[in-house]
Amino acid sequence: MVLPSRGDGSICRFPNLRGRPIPLLRAAQAARGAGTRTGAAIAVVLKGYPRLSETFIAQELLALERRGLSLALYSLRMPTDHATHPLHAEIRAPVTYLPEYLHQALRRVWRAWRVARRLPGYPAALAAWRRDLRRDFTRNRVRRFGQALVLASELPPEVGHVHAHFLHTPASVARYAATMRGLAWSCSAHAKDVWTLPEWEKREKLAASAWTTTCTACNADHLRGLAGARKDVELVYHGIDVARFPPPQRAHADRNGDDPAHPATILAVGRAVDKKGFDDLLRALALLPPALHWRMVHVGGGPLLPRLASLARELGIDDRVRWLGPQAHAAVLDAYRGADAFVLPCRVGDDGDRDGLPNVLLEAQSQRVACISTCVSGIPELIVDGVTGLLVEPRAPAALAEALARLIRDPSLRRTLADAGYERTTTEFSLQAGADRLAARFAACLASR
Repeated sequence: MVLPSRGDGSICRFPNLRGRPIPLLRAAQAARGAGTRTGAAIAVVLKGYPRLSETFIAQELLALERRGLSLALYSLRMPTDHATHPLHAEIRAPVTYLPEYLHQALRRVWRAWRVARRLPGYPAALAAWRRDLRRDFTRNRVRRFGQALVLASELPPEVGHVHAHFLHTPASVARYAATMRGLAWSCSAHAKDVWTLPEWEKREKLAASAWTTTCTACNADHLRGLAGARKDVELVYHGIDVARFPPPQRAHADRNGDDPAHPATILAVGRAVDKKGFDDLLRALALLPPALHWRMVHVGGGPLLPRLASLARELGIDDRVRWLGPQAHAAVLDAYRGADAFVLPCRVGDDGDRDGLPNVLLEAQSQRVACISTCVSGIPELIVDGVTGLLVEPRAPAALAEALARLIRDPSLRRTLADAGYERTTTEFSLQAGADRLAARFAACLASR
């Protein structure tokens, strides 16, 4: 997770975030000279844009634009982050914000309905929504149809395909709107949306979509099992953009935990949320032998930060733990390059939420940092235990402590794992291969129109 900077290490911020973000973004796009492009375009439906925690989506959008595709972005929510990532400044696609709350945009929704009800696919979309509403009678389901009305009525004529990021709410809006307009639609499924959505909804969306991609083999196997052999579910890894994460020009450190003046540095990067398992990491650190000298650095925001800081104090290790909060891209790169080991103890949340293949593991390995993580979701697809990193079971602080002690004490093992992880990440998990496949998919969809 790389946080925003202008390129000089300073964090970019939205002035008056809750005030006028739409004119702000449009002015920024105009200032970049983003003229209109000819030819068919793809409407991309996003839950929120821009989002610091979804840089994998931003890097994909930019890669598609660089391959000549014309995009139009439609966000279901206004920005909530007080900063943007440098990637967002490079994306040329215009952004339209659909009404986040229907009662705050009644005139816009009313106008949309008057247009949408005359579209040839409106009866089919309405019938699909009513079926969904009977099984999920919620305000959110009503809001999805209202947003779809606006999207369908406001899509410019050059849009030839609709694509949603996430299989839950964005896919619902994309499905209803595309049906109204008689367009094909597709979806990129990621993590929480795959594992917390009811099976009936996943089955129906997979059946209705032209094709679906997902970012881990674990996800792909699950979705293919629901979709049946005739449906198209393709594995496309997000990958690492080596231009943003150039190889480090440094020798591996030989710190082994013996010298209190030079403790081994353990790095963790990610939002402080339950599925990241950072409380397991703190408990594991508390189990390390007293004679082993280390310090832990955490980068990222998140709602559980106060609770984690309190736990570190309870465990008596708070003097060795630093909470840096969100950091700019350059600072995060420096953190990777100064670390002796990277740890991300992912787990499945009580509600079924889990990571897919966390980008921070790719980022750490691209900087030749030895990684420890867990056997959750798509992580074993990247980290081969004992070859390109170390894996432990989730929610197992004792096993995690053993792996940490092993890496801290053995610089030679760290070097071996880090070098192997670097080679695997930068060859088999490159952004370019996935972007090429997606661009070909979209080009075929537009050509068929």
